[in-house]
Amino acid sequence: MVYEEEQRPRRVVITGLGAVTSIGLGAPTFLAGLKSGRSGVKPITAFDTTGFAHANACEVTDFVPGEWIHHVDPEELGRATQFSVAAANMAVADAGLTAQDLRERRVLVSVGTTDAESRDLDTLVGAQLEEGPERLSPGLARRAQAGRLSSGIVRELGLVDVEALTIPTACAAGNYAIGSGFDAIRHGEVEAALCGGADAVCRKTFTGFYRLGTIAPEVCQPFDVDRKGILTGEGAGVLLLESLESALARGARIYAEVLGYGLNCDAHHPVAPDQDSLARCMEIAHRNAGVAQEDIDFISAHGTGTRANDVTEAGAIRQVFDTPPPTVSIKSMIGHSMGAASALAAAACALAITENFIPPTVNHRETDPECGLDCVPNEARPAVLNVVQNNALAFAGNNAVLILGRMKEAA
Repeated sequence: MVYEEEQRPRRVVITGLGAVTSIGLGAPTFLAGLKSGRSGVKPITAFDTTGFAHANACEVTDFVPGEWIHHVDPEELGRATQFSVAAANMAVADAGLTAQDLRERRVLVSVGTTDAESRDLDTLVGAQLEEGPERLSPGLARRAQAGRLSSGIVRELGLVDVEALTIPTACAAGNYAIGSGFDAIRHGEVEAALCGGADAVCRKTFTGFYRLGTIAPEVCQPFDVDRKGILTGEGAGVLLLESLESALARGARIYAEVLGYGLNCDAHHPVAPDQDSLARCMEIAHRNAGVAQEDIDFISAHGTGTRANDVTEAGAIRQVFDTPPPTVSIKSMIGHSMGAASALAAAACALAITENFIPPTVNHRETDPECGLDCVPNEARPAVLNVVQNNALAFAGNNAVLILGRMKEAA
């Protein structure tokens, strides 16, 4: 197809990053945590863990909502929505924009999640069991809605020409949301996109993984021969995307270019990943981004630290790559933040491109021979990165692979 000049697909770039994590709030602190291999692991405080043999997680303990949310009463928002709104404010400021700037543009707000406001639902269920349904808090019930993760951002920024989406594709939802923003800007549907993911630690998810036998007793050790499972985490990652033309016109700092992505869903098994399907998803992403497997400089893996996930993901990588590039998991530092996981990993990839380093996989002692990857153990590695890959796998076979690149001048 030949495009007229005004119809030619736009190049899409990342100009703002917002990060709420257990190792730092805001892009600069998150970057420092990634470079130093900081760990966010600590005992769970979100709910009573009596009866569990072990109960560590990666909670965000230094987050004060009123410091990051300025126009909506934080008490009207559940914890995951507080995270998403705060991260969106961070991303807008980091991009050198204001809320008024965005009010004058067509905007997409797209937020992925696994649990939405399940933390509030936990509280409501407990109250109903103890006191009956007539004693439920109306305010708590109103805020326990998944749509608020995106609509809360719209309210906070006062956006008017806007589409708001909440995408519930579990642990791959952040990459799904970024893909939706990429498509919307690329084809001229919107002028800017705030996209990413958010989730909060909740009893339901911790207990579910605990009953599956996949919660690690102490730390998360992706690709390690002695790995024992995941640690649940929380937070939000929001990226501000705009066209390259828009970014250049206003002299914006550009972290990275979104080159493309791949999605598929094999529906093979409720919880077990499928190697062939993930390999196909990576190949789809490479074709969509116009890159070859030898162009990828490092992979941010889904890397949960479970026995099955890491072997399957490593097998899929070796299936696609003749020589796999360095492959890391930042879940070793921030835990599995569910719907926020791949969005925060995408932010980490963008920072890695800009700052010329590969984040480490911490808590690493000995690489599992069945994985057989260079997982950059324990210490960040200097590296000039041109193209990076961000993997995300979710229950029911929802896979999403995002490709980012160093921004280059048009040929």
